[in-house]
Amino acid sequence: MTPLFLAILFAPVPGSAVGAVDFDAQIAPLFARHCSACHGATKQKGGLRLDRKADAIRGGDSGPAITPHKPAESLLLKKARNGDPAERMPPTGPALTDEQIQLLTRWIEAGAPWPDAKEAAAGSDHWSFQPLNRPPVPLPKRPNPVDHFLESRLQTLGLTFNPPADRRTLIRRLKFDLLGLPPTPTEVDAFRNDPTADAYEKLVDRYLASPQYGERWARHWLDVVRFAESHGFEMNQPRPNAWPYRDWVIKSLNDDKPYDRFAFEQLAGDTVGADAATGFLVAGASDQVTSPDPVLTAQQRADELHDMVATTGSAFLGLTVGCARCHAHKFDPISQVDYYRVKAVFAGVRHGDREVKSPERAGRAKQVAQIRAEIADTTRRLEDLEPLADPAATDARRSPVNARVNVERFQPIRAKFVRFVVFATNSAEPCLDELEIFSTGPDVKNVALASFGATLRSAGNYPASDRHRLEHLNDGKYGNGRSWISGQPGRGRVTVELAEPTEIDRVVWGRDREEQFSDRLATRYRIDTSTDGERWTVVASSDDREPMGSGSPAPPGLNDRDRKEWTALSRQLRDLRAGLADLLRAERVYAGRLTTPEPTYRLHRGDATAKRELVSPAALAEIGSPLTMPATAPDADRRATFARWVIDPANPLTPRVIVNRLWQHHFGTGLVDTPSDFGRNGAKPTHPELLDWLAAELIERKWSLKQLHRLMVTSTAYRQSSAASSDGLAKDAQARFLWRYPPQRLEAEAIRDSILAVSGKLDLTMGGPGFDLFEPNSNYVRVFTPKKTFGPAEFRRMIYQMKPRMQLDDTFGVFDCPDGGQIAPKRNRSTTPLQSLNLLNSTFLLQQAGFLAERVEKDAGAEPNARVKRVFTLAFQRPPSDREFSAAVALVKDHGLPALCRAVLNANEFLYLD
Repeated sequence: MTPLFLAILFAPVPGSAVGAVDFDAQIAPLFARHCSACHGATKQKGGLRLDRKADAIRGGDSGPAITPHKPAESLLLKKARNGDPAERMPPTGPALTDEQIQLLTRWIEAGAPWPDAKEAAAGSDHWSFQPLNRPPVPLPKRPNPVDHFLESRLQTLGLTFNPPADRRTLIRRLKFDLLGLPPTPTEVDAFRNDPTADAYEKLVDRYLASPQYGERWARHWLDVVRFAESHGFEMNQPRPNAWPYRDWVIKSLNDDKPYDRFAFEQLAGDTVGADAATGFLVAGASDQVTSPDPVLTAQQRADELHDMVATTGSAFLGLTVGCARCHAHKFDPISQVDYYRVKAVFAGVRHGDREVKSPERAGRAKQVAQIRAEIADTTRRLEDLEPLADPAATDARRSPVNARVNVERFQPIRAKFVRFVVFATNSAEPCLDELEIFSTGPDVKNVALASFGATLRSAGNYPASDRHRLEHLNDGKYGNGRSWISGQPGRGRVTVELAEPTEIDRVVWGRDREEQFSDRLATRYRIDTSTDGERWTVVASSDDREPMGSGSPAPPGLNDRDRKEWTALSRQLRDLRAGLADLLRAERVYAGRLTTPEPTYRLHRGDATAKRELVSPAALAEIGSPLTMPATAPDADRRATFARWVIDPANPLTPRVIVNRLWQHHFGTGLVDTPSDFGRNGAKPTHPELLDWLAAELIERKWSLKQLHRLMVTSTAYRQSSAASSDGLAKDAQARFLWRYPPQRLEAEAIRDSILAVSGKLDLTMGGPGFDLFEPNSNYVRVFTPKKTFGPAEFRRMIYQMKPRMQLDDTFGVFDCPDGGQIAPKRNRSTTPLQSLNLLNSTFLLQQAGFLAERVEKDAGAEPNARVKRVFTLAFQRPPSDREFSAAVALVKDHGLPALCRAVLNANEFLYLD
């Protein structure tokens, strides 16, 4: 509580005689007159806001200022009564009189009554926070209500709609808009020649029913939610199981899943059998580099949850909720406590994979068990062919180490202690999945298991976490999720003490039996045994192994028969592992690990070490219907309850925000030009009545996005020409009021997909793991080296590119692709020389120009003129003009058909829609 606030707060108040305190006559004028400058809607010193009841009671950085019915606990009165001049408020001037203090005391004793009418009047009057009411449609003049609102506004500017666009222009516009692909010449001809009155409407319905619709519009949503398939930060390792969320978005849009359900499942899909949907929550970056420093660990967790809160607020509500992390929002009615209440909603969510619950899971589990048994049998047969470890060997004889499993076979030896010592790794601190030690004799078993009495000690452990603990080394469970990491970079030592001295002949170890990780792998190591823990015998080491990466096909020294068997078994094992990996990917999705929620505290100025009061999960106090939950609410209940608040029709932001996003992609700019900020700092709508009408219409139509698409693209505004006029440019240069259709450049994905479609190489296979435009590598810190050659695997639609974070494709990344580092609700539109150079000279474009030439030669035959016409028909869906034709013929004659193909793929007409 600031000195200035209390100095002016307790100035003499008229009418403060003993009796009932009148809030309107005595308290409200005092707050309004003396407090609003520092503790009102635009400024909240010390985090305190006193123009709204909820915020006044919540208080600021020092805690609640007012505790109803408990004046002795109210900080406001404690400061006023303090006899210490250094602590008393106001700090200068005379102390408050008894009459002034009694006035506030009696008001608080009475419960600090704050009449509802006054509370409502004190709330925000910003347009987007007002209840959603369906405005009347202006006088009917056109069949589509959208045009009524637009034309009414145009009339005030003295403008009218343009004439309709021609059919070729219209089908190109519509197919690129709805499907992200160019129409074929056959489609254009059919539409041009369709004499029926509803020819265009039939085309709209056909495109909305196409599976390519979901692929096109999923890209827009994935931009909004910062989706990428790597973790970001320093390591930027891939997320191999992130793609199911992308596929879920595509399928949901194709199915026209009601938007309220679409939103709910992304927040709480695990409660309704849509596990992949919660990939939304963890679609952002995640720092894989942890630290023993508890302060850094706490800050990383706070940042992780902040990303979830901020993205949820921007994606669904169009609010910058994240701005209230350190203090009350400077512009919007979002208090700091509101922020932490929403943070508490997600307190049980952590980054990571989890199993997908589906009807197919039981069948897959049987397949997994069968393949694992075959892998075990094949591995055993390979082990029998593997030479015994020879710690004294000076020449490499055994196969190189691998991340999945390594078998160390040696002559039987009696041991009480077994020590695994690591001297070097392929990256960072060594990690061990499970360390197994097998006894000899008829009753072979893994005597290293804790369940058999074995104990562990190490020379140092990585900071303890749920995943990496020393006890995970002998718990009998495989995978990185239950492994141990040394506390020493590149080195480590673990000792297993067996329950009793035992004869052993084999140690089995690996970095990750599930084959998801290959970093932190021990490359130089030694295995020792001892009976007393004092004298040690070396039984195996890396000294007799081939160097990692040497790819030795079989151990040297095998006879021809054994070598052939080794090769066949190795190939069989590789195929079995690949099949298992596919099945495991189908069972797991990067959609968050859902745990017991941790306690959530309000943090002073957002500092993870400066905890204040405990906060319960809830929603924003000033938006929609009131929502509270107990602090003990389980994770799933928190998210499901919050999701229902988001989609409650009483929440006016959710429908407004999504219809604005649709409008933005149909017309180039939203009715609100800041699509993820509907707050006071955002732009005002150009057509507020139309926005509210569309939002109400969405709810009326059971939240069907496809019906809203249809409404927009069948409007006169959408179907009009893009031709410019001097009058229109003078009054509305950017065509925000839609006197013409605004021309737009295609996005990077549509450009690449169109090139492949025209060249005849586009693969329309849907779903599943994506293709990679970077060379594979397993570096600890991922290195992205662009591919220089491309084949059918890279010819799918760009939505299926394995999209890394903070790294863009070499050719199309310059076309303003978001890099997944943050939300991108609206892409930049730049024009740079690099864009032209990439389209002219890149390996991909040269290759595709060659493919297009081959297609044209096949379609048009050997006649040069026919070839030229076919190039124009495929690229632009029209014949060339006389001038274009003569220039193109000359170009082909001098430089060949691929040169013409290369030119048309660089043409503005290919890259822009009008």
